[in-house]
Amino acid sequence: MQTMEQTKGFDYRPHLALLLCNIIWACDYPFYNIVLGHYVKPLAMVSASLVAAALLSWIPALWQKGEKIDRKDIKYMFAAAIIMGILRKLLLMYGLSRTSPIDGSIIDTIVPLLVLIISVASGIDRFSRGKVAGLVLGFLGAAAVVVSGGDKTHHANSELVGNLMIFLCACATAAYMVWFKHLVSKYKVTTVLRWVYTIAAILMLPVGFRDIVTTDFAAMDLKIALAALFVLVVPTYGPNLLLNYSLRFVAPTVTSVYTYLQPVLAITLSVLMGLDKLQPDTVLFALLIFTGVGLVLHSYGRTSAQRHAAPPK
Repeated sequence: MQTMEQTKGFDYRPHLALLLCNIIWACDYPFYNIVLGHYVKPLAMVSASLVAAALLSWIPALWQKGEKIDRKDIKYMFAAAIIMGILRKLLLMYGLSRTSPIDGSIIDTIVPLLVLIISVASGIDRFSRGKVAGLVLGFLGAAAVVVSGGDKTHHANSELVGNLMIFLCACATAAYMVWFKHLVSKYKVTTVLRWVYTIAAILMLPVGFRDIVTTDFAAMDLKIALAALFVLVVPTYGPNLLLNYSLRFVAPTVTSVYTYLQPVLAITLSVLMGLDKLQPDTVLFALLIFTGVGLVLHSYGRTSAQRHAAPPK
């Protein structure tokens, strides 16, 4: 199966989807931090958000023709549901309840490095100077943005176990991008997400039901309620729909490198909302991130061009 980039040259649409996906995910950390541990237990939020995502995943079935899943792929759907649907969400929620959003976001920028390592180890990618240089530059820039954009007291609110959970969450994200790319290449994105979130919701609802019904909704004011609603509905189905769409057309390493944009986007949102001031060094660090992203994209673009220029064997 040839990708759109292979048949028509560079296609901006999957990259636009990745940009929108990371804009939404950039909002995650402050909203999660507002709600988790104070008003909603992590297990309740995980279970409720998976149920919401499962319900949303069935909406496209109203106008789309159903796809039959090969029996051999059912086990991969279950594995994807456990890794991306349940495990990643649990690690993210519990991790953010025990660490600061600053530390959480910096640890998450390790995803592209993990994706490249897993891809190389799986024999579906290989290192190049451009890729390594881009990933390192991006990581350094994202780390600098996060550290400089926050108060040092944030690190005093972090726990080792919380940071470890966020790292394991990053591992789960990277593993999904590499190991389950074949599912979204073979089936419709909406079909894959319908299976993944329905399975995840069925498995998690009995576990988290008690925490859901014992949540004190009366203690939430309008601001907290809106933050809880955002966390419940927005960051799960929508961004993953965009992510899985992009995985159909671009390499996992390219997809993952967009996570480096999240710290920059998070600071931009903070400035627009009047929560922070843009500092000159932040602009410099942002340029590092965009340079890193550009190097990786250029490396893949050059590889693709060389592949098409080579005569058939």
